[in-house]
Amino acid sequence: MLYSAGFGDPRTWGTGLVEDLASRGYVVVTVDHTYEASEVAFPDGDLATSVFPALLAQPGLDMSALLRRMLQSRVDDTRSVLDRLAGLRHDERLPAGLAASLDLDRIGMVGHSGGGSAALQTMHDDPRLKAGVNLDGQLHFSNPDGSGVQLPLPTAAEDGLTRPFLLMGTQDPESGSYHRQPGWDALWRHSTGWHADVTLTGSRHGSYTDAQSLLPQLARQGAISGTDLTGAVGDVPPDRAVSATRSYVASFFDRWLRGHDDHLLDGPSPRFPEMVYER
Repeated sequence: MLYSAGFGDPRTWGTGLVEDLASRGYVVVTVDHTYEASEVAFPDGDLATSVFPALLAQPGLDMSALLRRMLQSRVDDTRSVLDRLAGLRHDERLPAGLAASLDLDRIGMVGHSGGGSAALQTMHDDPRLKAGVNLDGQLHFSNPDGSGVQLPLPTAAEDGLTRPFLLMGTQDPESGSYHRQPGWDALWRHSTGWHADVTLTGSRHGSYTDAQSLLPQLARQGAISGTDLTGAVGDVPPDRAVSATRSYVASFFDRWLRGHDDHLLDGPSPRFPEMVYER
C-alpha cells in the first residue's frame, strides 16, 4: 500500500490511517514529495526543504499551472517508488519476514488532497496500481483569469479508469459529491472499473487527516480558535470521522486487493449514517 499526503503536507500527516492499515496486515510505504513536503532527508544526509512558501509569495502566480506541475511530479515520484519496491525483497535492513511478505501483484494507493489526485492519475498511467482511494483530492483546475472557462482535465478524468477506485469527499465548499466537481464527474462518466463515492457529513478538507484527531485537542487548550477548528475539520465528531475513514478505506482495499468483502460499500450503511453514499 502507498500513501501520499496533501499539497505541501508531510507524509506523517496521515499517520493514524497508515498505522491502522498496517495493523490490518498491509505493508504501507508512505511518500514524501521532494521540495513540496516541509522537508525530505536523503540517505547521504542532504535535506531538501519546501519551495512552496517562496512560490506562493510570488505576485501573479499561476496556481493552476503549479498544481498541474505538482500532480505530474507526484505521479513521477510514485512510479519511482513502485520501481524500487522489488528491491525491498533483498533489503537486509527490513525486519525479518517483511521483505518476503511483499505481494507486488496487489498494490493499492490512498492519498489525501493532492495525494488522492496523484493516486488516481498514477492508476491511469501505471498498471501496477490495482486500486485507489482519493480522500478529497480535486481533479480539475481553476482558470487563473477568473473567466470560469474550464481548463483541460487530467487524463485520468478525461479517459476514466478501468480498475476500482473510491472517492471520499467532504462538505468543504470546494468538495462534495462527484456531481459538484467537474473532474470527479468526468472521471465517473468515463470509468468502466468499479467505483463509488461517499461524502462525510459535517466534514471539511482536513477531516481525513490527523488534523481531525489533533486539532480538537489543541482547540481545547486554546492553541487555535473554534472558528479555525471548524474551518479545518468541520463539526463532525472526531471519533466518528476517524472510524469512518479507517473503515471505508480498509473495506475498499480488503475487497479489491484481498477478496474479503464486508459489504460496507454495497450502499448506505447503518453503521455510518453520516456517510452519504453514491454509486
